[in-house]
Amino acid sequence: MAKALYIHWPFCLAKCPYCDFNSHVRDSVDHAAWQAALLADMRHEAELAGGEPLDSVFFGGGTPSLMPPALVARLLEEAEKLWGFAEGIEITLEGNPSSVEAANYADLAKAGINRASLGLQALDDATLRFLGRLHDASEGLAALDVAQRRFGRVTFDLIYARPEQSVAEWQRELERALGFGTGHLSLYQLTIEPGTKFETMVRKGDFTPLDDDAAADLFALTREVTNTAGLPAYEVSNHARPGEESRHNLTYWRYQDYAGIGPGAHGRRGGVATVRHKKPENWLAAVADKRNGIAEEHLLGTREQASEAMLMGLRLAEGVDLSALSARFGLTAEELCNPAKLAFYAEQGLAWRHDGRIGVSEAGMPLLDALLGELVPEGLVSA
Repeated sequence: MAKALYIHWPFCLAKCPYCDFNSHVRDSVDHAAWQAALLADMRHEAELAGGEPLDSVFFGGGTPSLMPPALVARLLEEAEKLWGFAEGIEITLEGNPSSVEAANYADLAKAGINRASLGLQALDDATLRFLGRLHDASEGLAALDVAQRRFGRVTFDLIYARPEQSVAEWQRELERALGFGTGHLSLYQLTIEPGTKFETMVRKGDFTPLDDDAAADLFALTREVTNTAGLPAYEVSNHARPGEESRHNLTYWRYQDYAGIGPGAHGRRGGVATVRHKKPENWLAAVADKRNGIAEEHLLGTREQASEAMLMGLRLAEGVDLSALSARFGLTAEELCNPAKLAFYAEQGLAWRHDGRIGVSEAGMPLLDALLGELVPEGLVSA
């Protein structure tokens, strides 16, 4: 049964050049129509994945802070009616740190949002312009200040490993970011994603991405500085004070069930993978036709689920509990993880095994993708 609910709001004021998320720019949005459709999509999921209270709700996008607070309130009211809310539920809303959106924070807090995730992305105007952001640094920091006064918990994103960025420059920016006192930071290396404007720019020679060795140095610095500040990495790119980890994202990484509604949203329920229509108009049409926005749903095989659980769980500093996964999926520990490869990489200091749990070490995290291909048996991944 779903422990978490993801609600996708696909609209943005502009498409950032690095973004490959399901986001769209539209001249106008019929909020009444979107409310009706999101409620219908939610009810469909609750019929199939109800039964226990939600631990978290996450409004992602797109730019959910552009949603009218009354719409947010109505969706939360319905979610609580359909599932019930666990005590201390985490309710997160992503947003751009603009003055226009910050003006809604008080009403969003009244609607039930208790955790804000802000896309600051950088702390200087030149970099923000390069990243195609619509806010400047002072506006972003003003919005962060408002968010910290309105919401119980606040996190924000920064993008590093930018072209020509030095270790000293990133250290200054990171230490400044830590000085704002949030309990969580999401720190992502700039990646050039297929189909983005940045991919076109790199192909044309407009800029050259930072090379792998320099990016690795910045990754190591990031882990060192955040750990010293008391916000250690609990996932590859996410750092938090103990107890302030994103409960919603941990649902994904620990491979628990979650419902996903809205355009392009993914979900997992009882071994069934769900995917909603990506294009907003197609999703709306599907909901109008059959009362849900599902484009595809299929039953995952046991080995496929186990593979996903391993690939997600090994992103975490806590690693995975092999005995628990063995019991859950009816597979041996050797079927879940190649024991010879685990022993080899543990000897190299890149992986670890302790009390039935296995994981990728601090030294191994920069090589995570390669290690996943080694540790998770090919037969499990390709099943």
